Amino acid sequence: MKCLMDHIVLNVSDMEAMLDFYLRLLELPPERLEAYREGKVPFPSVRLGEDTIIDFFPEKIWARQGEAGPCGAHLNHFCLALEKTEWDKLAERLKKGGVAIEAGPAERWGAYGTGISIYFRDPENNLIEARYYRGEGDCKQCLLDS
Repeated sequence: MKCLMDHIVLNVSDMEAMLDFYLRLLELPPERLEAYREGKVPFPSVRLGEDTIIDFFPEKIWARQGEAGPCGAHLNHFCLALEKTEWDKLAERLKKGGVAIEAGPAERWGAYGTGISIYFRDPENNLIEARYYRGEGDCKQCLLDS
């Protein structure tokens, strides 16, 4: 089976801090943000690419009993694949924003082979890996194909 990741969901306690981090530091475009703020939809999202979003569930959603499965800190990490120039810009924004790099840069294996990655955390302690591919596993083509 070959498929694409459609979305991931992060349980959020401080929505404004998370939105600031993902919109300002990561520079991801918002989805449904105004509708969320107007109370028309239950949660906002950010777009990773044409095919993938991250949903931010406020506590009123994830704290409810009876939801489908346990909700809590079950996400290990997620990885963003970037072109090298965008990766460099992100690393600089993280540094300027006072976000600590917990690991890397180092070579690690991913969906398109071996790449160079760093790990850092968002305001709610979710671990994020950001990587770029070089050589034959260059992600420029993977980003163009998606």
